[in-house]
Amino acid sequence: MKKIAVRITNTSSNPLPAYATPSSAGLDVRAALEAPVILAPGERMLVPTGLRVALPDGYELQMRPRSGLALRSGITLLNSPGTIDADYRGEIGVILINHSSEPFTIAPGDRICQMVPMEVPQIEWLAVDSLDDTERGEGGFGHTGV
Repeated sequence: MKKIAVRITNTSSNPLPAYATPSSAGLDVRAALEAPVILAPGERMLVPTGLRVALPDGYELQMRPRSGLALRSGITLLNSPGTIDADYRGEIGVILINHSSEPFTIAPGDRICQMVPMEVPQIEWLAVDSLDDTERGEGGFGHTGV
């Protein structure tokens, strides 16, 4: 398994993000709160993590929902996946939204999302006059039916 070294600072009292199992793709990220907060139905909130990272060039961290929170409580990330760019050095914040009809309490140290490191190539545009034909062509939304 490929590993990359990533420098990280943690101003919270939480442990560093960690893999729940040896084959997990994502590392669990915790809320850096001083007291519990309530996320009302339909409400969104930027939750601090206390984490700052220095990713190598050519990588991003994707912030993704935790499936258990989504299924059991209707809690997910509003911009999923959220992207942490290699040159960002500020605190990582997670935008949570409550899609349920019940208030949800986020306690200090709760696991609120997962982060997945991804290698990201950059595009070099090749301007052309036309593109090659494909079977799909210009078929857009719903073009293949139900």
